[in-house]
Amino acid sequence: MYTIRTLNHIAPSGLAKLPTTEFTIDDAAENADGIILRSFDMHTMELHSNLLAVARAGAGTNNIPIDRCTDMGVPVFNTPGANANAVKELVLAGLLASSRRIVAGSNWVQSLKDSGEDVEKAVEAGKKQFTGPEISGKTLGVIGLGAIGVLVANAALDLGMDVVGFDPFLSLESAWHLSPAVERADSIEDVVSKSDYITLHIPLNEKTKHTYNEKLFSVTKPGARLLNFARGGLVDNVALKKAIADGIIVRYIIDFPSEDLLGDPWNIIVTPHLGASTPESEENCAIMAAQEIREYLNYGNIKNSVNFPNCVVPYNGKPRIAISHKNIVNMIGQLGAVLTKYHVNVDKLVNNSKGDLAYNIIVCDDLPENEQALIDDLYAINTVMKVRILK
Repeated sequence: MYTIRTLNHIAPSGLAKLPTTEFTIDDAAENADGIILRSFDMHTMELHSNLLAVARAGAGTNNIPIDRCTDMGVPVFNTPGANANAVKELVLAGLLASSRRIVAGSNWVQSLKDSGEDVEKAVEAGKKQFTGPEISGKTLGVIGLGAIGVLVANAALDLGMDVVGFDPFLSLESAWHLSPAVERADSIEDVVSKSDYITLHIPLNEKTKHTYNEKLFSVTKPGARLLNFARGGLVDNVALKKAIADGIIVRYIIDFPSEDLLGDPWNIIVTPHLGASTPESEENCAIMAAQEIREYLNYGNIKNSVNFPNCVVPYNGKPRIAISHKNIVNMIGQLGAVLTKYHVNVDKLVNNSKGDLAYNIIVCDDLPENEQALIDDLYAINTVMKVRILK
């Protein structure tokens, strides 16, 4: 029986994927085996030694101390694609709002209440200040062609736009779903130099922070509209404001509020992190997160981990040993020597790596009587991080 702690409200349809015969759900458990969360900030939390897995019901994992989890051999899962349609729809709304001054126009009309003016006449006289171009026939640049970027690119084509995209790490799955009508650019600079509208769909990390900086703004097509429904730190806000003042960016829409972006509703539209705020998205993310953590805890399978490699071996009824370790030379040999010492016959061994880390699922015909001695000898290999025996 595993104990799962929830740090946010998790959709019941997701928790239903964790049957009560195998899992206890407790939102106050201090020593949980697994954690499922949404936006809760875990950085100041104490992580107990028995923690085995963390699952984020959403795509972003900035609120999780990934380095600490990694040092403990704890995989951190996310749910890529589960909220993709919700974000895509909001991006399309942002695309239209960036052109047609819908937000500013609506706020202006509301300001006419109790002004003593004839509203109909005032609207007809003042609406010309909210004129904006149609998006049909314009060029949309999509930076990042993952699950969301592909949906946005394909939808923009359906709206009559020309689409140019850039992603140096385009996956095979994304390539299958991307319309052949999307032009593939050779660089980000190529995208921004020819796009009337630009939308960001890349993760935020140390390498991507301030991707949109003064240098990139300098080669951006003047009069462009920039949409950011990915992460706030992707754009250098100081450089952004200069680009707005210089007429390079005429509208910036972002779904991640910060103090320095408030106060300019004419040029900067800020929404309150609504990207995945739909009941459908919350359910999809909760279901995927629960399934990921169940597969790992019960069978050692890893899929959609941000720190450990994917490694999935269908369960065949035989016991298995799951081992995470540093990705160095001769690890398989060292692990094999320990298994040989205890006369463990291996039915199947899968070893996958991701950067400096590696993960193994070893399916065995049987296990020794003294399982703890086997575990201790595996841990005696100084690069081994976590050993689990699953039956």
